[in-house]
Amino acid sequence: MSNLSRNTPAQWPLARKPLVLIAGPTASGKSAVSLWLAETAPGTVINGDALQLYRDLSVLTARPSPEDEARAPHRLYGVLDGSQASSAAWWAEAATREVEDAWAAGRLPILTGGTGLYLRTLLHGIVPVPDIDEAVRADVRGRMDAEGPEALHAELARLDPVTAARLGPRDRQRIARALEVALSTGTPLSQFQQETTGGLADRPDVGPILRCVILPERSILYTRCDQRLVQMAEQGAVEEVRKLLARGLAPELPVMKAVGVPEFAAFLEKRLEYQEAIAAAQQATRRYAKRQYTWFRNQCRDWNFVRSHDLKTQIEQIAIIFQENGLTLKV
Repeated sequence: MSNLSRNTPAQWPLARKPLVLIAGPTASGKSAVSLWLAETAPGTVINGDALQLYRDLSVLTARPSPEDEARAPHRLYGVLDGSQASSAAWWAEAATREVEDAWAAGRLPILTGGTGLYLRTLLHGIVPVPDIDEAVRADVRGRMDAEGPEALHAELARLDPVTAARLGPRDRQRIARALEVALSTGTPLSQFQQETTGGLADRPDVGPILRCVILPERSILYTRCDQRLVQMAEQGAVEEVRKLLARGLAPELPVMKAVGVPEFAAFLEKRLEYQEAIAAAQQATRRYAKRQYTWFRNQCRDWNFVRSHDLKTQIEQIAIIFQENGLTLKV
């Protein structure tokens, strides 16, 4: 059995290349577990959260602090400007480079984040969807605004029932995307998704891959979300949003839709009182956590579930998962 806690960069002991994924909803404790693991293994923490890619929102997206980043290598945090739009394909390519660099340095790559689509793309590859006809895209987006998501969801159910069954009738973005694919290519998105290639999980030199999802009790998770939102506001989140608004960026950019941005923007524009903005941002955070919770519970059934909210217990459970895969950690 290999003892990762005794590794040095010059003494990487495994013929294959181990990989760890620590996923879960916001405020579940992923960052603390990943930092401990990076110090213990030793490892490199690689960001798998779409919004933590942006340098504009350090506080509001709960990026690791400079003190935490000094304790272990962190990669892909704050690497994009708010004017840029990321994608699962772009991130998977960038994350794969960071994973390779970690292996080359004799460190354990630790992917951590709450963007499940990004993590799935890294493991299983890119869906080979052809370019979408711009006329089709414009037509679908126009109809979405005019007819509403439920009407387009019904149309999608006829063209791609597999994808439609997986989406809620008000999931505007994903309904539009799936309908665009079906209308533009004549092939359902669900069929393209069966043909993914290029993921790390398919490589014979990679393994073991330890997939962990941290899912504390929902009531505890929601309380944490509420408390952390207040802390963010006290630590400069409102000022971050003020600076972001001053840039005049397009409202459809991902950074402008980050949880907390619309709510604090409403306060800064005097459409909400401060406490009203706090309450609205808390509610938006809880809803976001609920969507993440549901996604991981349904899409990661073959992952290892860590149900505790306590860091010590989370670490102990992660150590057991390592042991079951032929690796040991010093707890």
